[in-house]
Amino acid sequence: MLCESVLGAIGNTPVVKLSRLCKAWELEGQLFAKLENLNPGYSKKDRIALSIIEEAEASGMLSPGQPVVELTSGNTGTGLAIVCAVKGYPFVAVMSKGNSMERARMMKALGAEVVLVDQAPGSVPGQVSGEDLALVEAKTQEIVNELGAFRADQFVLEANAKAHELHTGEELWQDLDGQIDAFVDFVGTAGTFVGCARALKKHDPGIRCYLIEPASAPYLAGGEIRNPNHKIQGGGYCRDLPLLDPSLVDEYLTVTDDEAIEGARALAEIEGIFGGFSTGAHVFAAARLLRGKEKGNNIAFLVCDSGLKYLSTDLYV
Repeated sequence: MLCESVLGAIGNTPVVKLSRLCKAWELEGQLFAKLENLNPGYSKKDRIALSIIEEAEASGMLSPGQPVVELTSGNTGTGLAIVCAVKGYPFVAVMSKGNSMERARMMKALGAEVVLVDQAPGSVPGQVSGEDLALVEAKTQEIVNELGAFRADQFVLEANAKAHELHTGEELWQDLDGQIDAFVDFVGTAGTFVGCARALKKHDPGIRCYLIEPASAPYLAGGEIRNPNHKIQGGGYCRDLPLLDPSLVDEYLTVTDDEAIEGARALAEIEGIFGGFSTGAHVFAAARLLRGKEKGNNIAFLVCDSGLKYLSTDLYV
């Protein structure tokens, strides 16, 4: 396939049947992993970056040469750095120091200006809480006002969910020829969950869509917040999510840090798929479902990003 730019390489990622993992873990049913780590920025967030920028261009919200600013745990920022580099927009990424530094270095390499924000007092490096994210949000708003920038607000803009509804979810349905019983997703902005759930349920309302949160912070499920700090980067921020449609959630699930790590390591060692913390959460939660109420069924999830972005953490040691 010949692309006019790297933007043409975003999306249409393959799906892998995890037969080896299912055999090793003695699971009845099948797991299917869509390799979003094969996007140019090594994550699913390339999709929403392209969608947000193109929709802003079409609506007139973004003018030629206008700066673009967004808060990020690293993946959306990387996607925006790529899209803005190709389209000629200056881009500023605002990120907590609690996120892995590989991401900041990658964004800088792609031409972005990266502003790192100190974590809240008492926060643990590598564990970004909602309080940390609030500090990043305040800094982001300050920079947007200073620069007269377009805010590529991934938590609010419908272009986020639309990217996954029109593309990711539709691709999953086509990839699996409709043979899908359930979908699991660790919640960040809720864009992936909402978009994919809409697409899949449009084809078959009986497809069950499970939303995953950190075990120590099941905020959306209305559970007890025992510890808002956790290792699963890119989500579980204990905040309201404007994009989330609770009617699409068939059940809320939780995963611990150790379970997410176990899932990611098993996926790498058994299937040769190198994912991050949230991908590990998907693996563990989906496997638990195959041992219970989804026994014998087909469950799909995304490999959200690459394990290369976590080599400075304890995910792979």
